[in-house]
Amino acid sequence: MAMLSVLQNLPPFTNTLAANHLELTRQAPRVLQVSIGKLCNLTCVHCHVNAGPRRKEIMTRATVDQILDWLQGTDIEVVDLTGGTPEMIPDFRYMVEQIRAMGKRVMDRCNLTILNEPGYEWVADFHAEHGVEIVASMPCYCPKNVNEQRGDGVFDSSIKALQTLNALGYGIEPHLKLDLVYNPNGASLPPEQSELETDYKRELKAHFDIVFGKLYAITNMPIARFTSYLKREGVHADYMQLLLDNFNPGSVQGLMCRDTINVDWEGRVYDCDFNQQLGLVHGEKAAPLMVLEVAFAAWQKLPILTASHCYGCTAGQGSSCGGATV
Repeated sequence: MAMLSVLQNLPPFTNTLAANHLELTRQAPRVLQVSIGKLCNLTCVHCHVNAGPRRKEIMTRATVDQILDWLQGTDIEVVDLTGGTPEMIPDFRYMVEQIRAMGKRVMDRCNLTILNEPGYEWVADFHAEHGVEIVASMPCYCPKNVNEQRGDGVFDSSIKALQTLNALGYGIEPHLKLDLVYNPNGASLPPEQSELETDYKRELKAHFDIVFGKLYAITNMPIARFTSYLKREGVHADYMQLLLDNFNPGSVQGLMCRDTINVDWEGRVYDCDFNQQLGLVHGEKAAPLMVLEVAFAAWQKLPILTASHCYGCTAGQGSSCGGATV
């Protein structure tokens, strides 16, 4: 009953914004985040996508071409590829080559272990050849925490992949960006990002001679698989209260939903990847807004759809796909 009472008393996110004299408004879109599907070689505890090796949802060539056709005529600067494991869709290389030919940046949310999977030996060299920016999940610099969150053997595989990327110049050459992502191992907020980044750089260099650019500290979102974990542990209500208690008005300005358009594996459009997983579409559910229908002027006038999970992005130092917002 205690859990139900806390969740029922959680104020709507829009009310909390209003109480702090804040509005959540859009800026000109700068980033197109493309979720290529739910197929992944890992099954992580914190995954808000419920991705895994048996998922069948992947982007087809037809949808890839629709996105490319729309993208060609826009001022989008960065295409952020996420999943699942982006490299596992058949048209990943085609998509990257076409986007790079437009002169736009490509950011790949890489889980590192894919570099060591049979059949994916091409990944590291391909990324380096095309200047793909890598944002790689690395929940800790200690084996225990990584393996608990992402599976046995993932830490060693990730270290091997990072060493491969460093050998190609990633994290060293200015055009080969290599950033890491930290997620807490459980129902807590991330530590202060810059201090944690210092710890990561010291430990990874000292023990594995690994270097990288930035660390993104991202809050675990109470969605899908992580929500199931919270409920199993009996801490779902406590976690939601933690997010609410740590609401930071200063985090709102830097939220990713303000300058990002998110597209799913079938071409539907959302405010962010989290809204996508919850089915918060623009338009009717039977006829959602599709990427080919998006015009920037009209998009900027649409309200940003919110729900209780938005407290995850505004707690403490804030959280977005680019890490802390404060």
